[in-house]
Amino acid sequence: MINQQLLNPGSIVVIGGSNDLQKPGGAVLRNLIEGGFNGQLYVTNLKEPKVQGIRSFTDPALLPDVDLAIIAIAAKFIPDTVELLTTKKNTRAFIILSAGFSEESKEGKILEQKVVELINNVNGSLIGPNCIGVLTPAYHGVFTKPIPTLDPRGCDFISGSGATACFIMEAGIPNGLTFASVFSVGNSAQMGVEEVLQYLDETFDPGVSSRVKLIYIENVTKPQLLLKHASSLIRKGCKIAAVKAGSSEAGSRAASSHTGALASPDVAVDSLFRKAGIVRCYGREDLIAVASVFLHPELKGKNMAIITHAGGPAVMLTDALSNGGMNVPHIEGSAAQELLSQLFPGSSVANPIDFLATGNAQQLGVIIDYCESRFDTIDGIAVIFGTPGLNKVFDVYSLLDEKMKTAVKPIFPVLPSVLTAGPEIADFISKGRIFFRDEVVFGNALTRVWNTHPPFGGDAPLPEVDHARIRKVIDNAGEGYISPGEIQELLDASGIRRAGEAVVTTTQDAVKQAKLLGLPVVMKVVGPVHKSDVGGVVLNVKDEEAVIREFERMIQIKDTTAILIQPMLSGIELFTGAKYEPKFGHMILCGLGGIFIEVLKDVAAGLAPVGMEEALSMIHGLKSYKIIKGVRGQKGVNEEKFAEVILRLSALLQSAPEISELDFNPLLGTEDSATVVDARIRIERVGK
Repeated sequence: MINQQLLNPGSIVVIGGSNDLQKPGGAVLRNLIEGGFNGQLYVTNLKEPKVQGIRSFTDPALLPDVDLAIIAIAAKFIPDTVELLTTKKNTRAFIILSAGFSEESKEGKILEQKVVELINNVNGSLIGPNCIGVLTPAYHGVFTKPIPTLDPRGCDFISGSGATACFIMEAGIPNGLTFASVFSVGNSAQMGVEEVLQYLDETFDPGVSSRVKLIYIENVTKPQLLLKHASSLIRKGCKIAAVKAGSSEAGSRAASSHTGALASPDVAVDSLFRKAGIVRCYGREDLIAVASVFLHPELKGKNMAIITHAGGPAVMLTDALSNGGMNVPHIEGSAAQELLSQLFPGSSVANPIDFLATGNAQQLGVIIDYCESRFDTIDGIAVIFGTPGLNKVFDVYSLLDEKMKTAVKPIFPVLPSVLTAGPEIADFISKGRIFFRDEVVFGNALTRVWNTHPPFGGDAPLPEVDHARIRKVIDNAGEGYISPGEIQELLDASGIRRAGEAVVTTTQDAVKQAKLLGLPVVMKVVGPVHKSDVGGVVLNVKDEEAVIREFERMIQIKDTTAILIQPMLSGIELFTGAKYEPKFGHMILCGLGGIFIEVLKDVAAGLAPVGMEEALSMIHGLKSYKIIKGVRGQKGVNEEKFAEVILRLSALLQSAPEISELDFNPLLGTEDSATVVDARIRIERVGK
């Protein structure tokens, strides 16, 4: 949908251009002029014959043909203007800065839809409305500041919020962060973040295109489009970081199952980003720090050396890296002693490497050389160097720049003295360098980048299931929770191992089935939503008398329609579930089961379909993974069998998209198997 008239127009008209630089129409025209747009520039203003030295067309009908229109007039006048431009002036690209559309009222939404229809009729491109505009190497089509010097090696930045885009650039530019292009999509009436990312993917040129993409998004309206093109770009060698605002959505939808209560639209966003390989960020500074990590050489391992002349920041960085799963390994041996002999007394090379407040540029260079060439356990280097203002530190930062040019291992500069060493940092940035102001923000960003998995294959092979048998159950089932018999059919058709069971409604049948299944057994009520809350689950029922006694008690529980009997099994209680999220599709969740899911809420989520690599990654990412692996002599769970349940659940969901919620809880895991002991499945056909 993005065309060349939008990206590289030969001519631009500012509709509503002004001599008043405090108006969007005046500011955007100034920025176009100062940005050196080398095409033909036109202006319309109903009252002024000349605007900022450029002839103004007081009647838009007199305009010549023009590629791109940047519009800054009242919303109510825009449909007629767009109609004139599309039908009479061959205009095929539009940036609408004006507000007053769908973000304000129903009437505004009608205006917006009319504008989109007019532009779509000529296969044109629209950015906005209600946006700050676009920055490309060809022109500065924004009405705001700052305007960065665009660098093809910088970041492509797509934002759903104009103000946020400005604030991120405002904070990032002083750190040396550079930008290749900026798209503020505003209301996303025709094109949103997803479509711009699609264009960047489909036109990616490894020799020319930026390899870093930054996203600020408030509503993921086309998750599958975002997943497809983000994954594609990352596989081509790009890196993507994104802020998704609105994660604390109040009033998480009430749901009657564990999965429904744990899964939410924001969990779906997390799952999408994880599947795509996007690094999720949670604020402006976070996004800037992750982008800055991206623009340094890639870290190949998780062992970091910290070089500092100030102990406190090194301790805080060590904590941040360690908490994020990275290492600051102890350095010792003959090479360490050699290095120590070249530093001032009182220095330490144990890691962090502290060469004291009196340390100088020459010593810093020696330390970096040892980390680069002599300390094989080190994969990357963080240098924390500020100043109390007693001496200028140009030589330190120049030395740092030179070492960064030749080092194989990435060097990350943390320069806290942004005021005291302001001139020195400015000189460092002028060499094309990017720095970090805060060691903890840097450490958190680095660990998040390190822990982000490459994209998981959406076409990963799934086990075969009996599709026809599944469809027969689903097509004959009613809305809502299905019966135990129907659940058994679905599990068997999907190849998911389940415990033997029987549903009984009389005392005699209860005794008969308990004997057939083999005492001791578990007895559960059928009907009530939360069985354990109403005394509807009894374990280890050992003899016939106990079966009779418990049956007669449980059948009296409110809403109970029958009693489910299963053999008493042992193992680690696990959980697997699924929930349908509109637009995203099914989420699959896993974790520890039983009461632990309610207490710990330690679950991992993935967007279906989930392949083996992603399933194992979900399991390994659980905080409770050590229990699953086996601790203190306790036997662990067969992870492959646990993951296989997730894969077979993915296959079941492909055959039965009508499943809206599903719980396997508990799923008993042993060294040899993973067996569903209790399952609940809800069917909902609306919206699927």
